[in-house]
Amino acid sequence: MTAAQTSTAGPAPRRSNGVLAAFSAACLPYAALGLPVYVTLPEFYASHVGVSLGAVGVIFLVIRLADIFVDPALGMVIDRTHSRFGRYRLWMGIAAPVLMLAVAMLFMVRPGAGPGYLALWLIVLSLGFSVSTLSQVSWAAALSPDYNQRSRIYGWWQTANIIGVLTVLMIPVLVQSMGWGDYAEAVRWQGWFIIVALPLSLAVTFAFTPEPAAGPPAGAAPRFAYLKLFRLPVMKRLLASDLLLGVSRGVVGALFFYFFEAVQGFERSQTSILLLVYFVAGLAGAPVWSFLAVKLGKHRALTIACVYFAVTLLAASFGAPWLAGLIGGGQMMVAGAMVALVGLAFASGDLLLRAMMADVSDQVRLQEGADRTGLLFSILTATSKLGYAASVLTFTALQFAGFDPARGGANSDAALVWLQILFAVLPALCLMAAALVLRGYPLTRERHAEIRAALEAAGAARQA
Repeated sequence: MTAAQTSTAGPAPRRSNGVLAAFSAACLPYAALGLPVYVTLPEFYASHVGVSLGAVGVIFLVIRLADIFVDPALGMVIDRTHSRFGRYRLWMGIAAPVLMLAVAMLFMVRPGAGPGYLALWLIVLSLGFSVSTLSQVSWAAALSPDYNQRSRIYGWWQTANIIGVLTVLMIPVLVQSMGWGDYAEAVRWQGWFIIVALPLSLAVTFAFTPEPAAGPPAGAAPRFAYLKLFRLPVMKRLLASDLLLGVSRGVVGALFFYFFEAVQGFERSQTSILLLVYFVAGLAGAPVWSFLAVKLGKHRALTIACVYFAVTLLAASFGAPWLAGLIGGGQMMVAGAMVALVGLAFASGDLLLRAMMADVSDQVRLQEGADRTGLLFSILTATSKLGYAASVLTFTALQFAGFDPARGGANSDAALVWLQILFAVLPALCLMAAALVLRGYPLTRERHAEIRAALEAAGAARQA
């Protein structure tokens, strides 16, 4: 057995910062790809390529909803994979050229491509991206069986994700400010960054990150047998909170520009700066939530994060203009400070929920005698996508309220009030509901220690 395939039985290994940095290197191109797919490409294909806005919206929504059914199937395939290259390293390597081809076709497109072209390559991209990210987050769970170490591992993972997002956000700013091209050219630069960074970052991850031996393989099961996992009390709470967090963050992201431009009166350049502040604050907040998870437990840290997110979002939405008026100006500075406070909670959901699902994978392995890590993370990913897909419905609600994006702040008072309610109140209610769902969460640090002890005893018995 090689060093890269050491058993997880016995004392939990504490991965060095160097190993975690190498593992997290793959997050840079993955995160840099994830943001444009849902933020940049829809607008780019509608405004610069010539695909109708309605067709773009339907294509992206349908493919995102299809992922909810495709991802569990991919997770089961990953769980049943055994090779001398490892389980997760193999699939990330297979998916890399698929992603690079799809990125080249989608980002380097010329005006005139139709909806069929967009749909085809978006399907290819979605499959490659799902395989890559499912393998990566499952690999993170395998790096250590320790309750606290997993918070640290996913803290590194989320920090690298935010750095990837910030990098891809800065590319259009740099390209246009340096006179290297227009916005369409900047999108192509984003594509080239992903294509170049992907093989380089994967080389670092593969070379310096051990892949522990997989647990007992998940054998063939009846179709849809995985649905019984949803009956587990811990899964019900975890997935419900993930869905509510997905809706809340999806709504904030979808309506961010509309709210700050139409309600608070900022220009697009100012709103772009506020969005950048939001992600920078998320980068600063990641280690805070990882620290709290170690000190208080993951579900308690996530409960605090949900309440904090809700309160600061309401304060930023309703209190920032009042505060700016109170101090006599500085509206941009006040808004930036308030957005930064909100952004501190950005990393909490992805970080803590995935660390919690890693613990659930141990419970399922003990109960079923099989490793279903890939399947469990695919279910979590599908729930997140469902939440983000549901957030798209806010556009329909705004349309019924009479809001016209082209009119901005000139919309009726009623339409602007509804925009404010959808942007702040709806996500805040979802966040508070998530906090309530997490009350009484059963998989505590103490319970997980019992599960690990039972797994190690079972492993020792098999070796004997």
